[in-house]
Amino acid sequence: MDEASIRADAIEGLEHQLDEPLDASVLTALQRVSREPFVDDDSRSGGGSHNGDDATGSLSTATVVRLITALDVAEGDEVLVVGAGSGYSVAMLAEIAGARHVHAVDIDREAVWTARSNLSATGYDAVLVDRRDGVNGLPEYAPYDRILLEAAVVEPPRALRDQLAATGRIVYPRGTTVQTIAAVEPDADGDRDARTAPDADPGSDTTSEQPPDRSSSEADAAPPGFSTVETAGPVRIDPMLADGEQGGVERNRTRREDAEWATQGHFAPHGWEQEWIDWDDRL
Repeated sequence: MDEASIRADAIEGLEHQLDEPLDASVLTALQRVSREPFVDDDSRSGGGSHNGDDATGSLSTATVVRLITALDVAEGDEVLVVGAGSGYSVAMLAEIAGARHVHAVDIDREAVWTARSNLSATGYDAVLVDRRDGVNGLPEYAPYDRILLEAAVVEPPRALRDQLAATGRIVYPRGTTVQTIAAVEPDADGDRDARTAPDADPGSDTTSEQPPDRSSSEADAAPPGFSTVETAGPVRIDPMLADGEQGGVERNRTRREDAEWATQGHFAPHGWEQEWIDWDDRL
């Protein structure tokens, strides 16, 4: 059986698993982007920072499809992916929006290298992949029409919400142990973070705080100024990490520098043993 037939069978099985037909743009991306280059056995060993959906350290195809379907990307949309992973979902989005419109960040240097390599090898090297803390997003290219988090959070970080276009959408795995894929959009009034009551006395020394007025139900777990427009799941994805928590990082500085010196010799970065030098004189 040729590769096209195998992929067609896999897509048919995926539709059966999701119990719904795939969106046309997502279906086309699945047909054009081969998953195999992104999930080889060694691609993420020990380095998976945000992805924990299957044994390879990458998100399963079903989860990727759910996330991208909820994101509702159109050609030409500016897209930011937080958690580049192996690059598979990034390639899917590049196929839909156009590679130059897709940007990805990951806190894990190994993941950044892997994603760049995989995207380059599969013809999507126009995608920008940078090593950044996803909490801060990528403000240089904001605003974004769509932002995808491939890391579980209770609510998207403030910086990401600020980098979203007024008519944009954020999709993320919402929750901790039990997660739901949530798509949120800014409320119509555009006041994304207002918590002060509009009828508060401007001359008062204190302001009363109240939950934002939402067009959806009172139980909506969307962040202030946003409403949930779609949910899917459940899913199980690793949480967003802080700097220093990613895989492969030695937290003990002495052991880390000893290992660097052993492998790189005089080319290893200088550490504590050089701190007595007056670096201002060397600049």
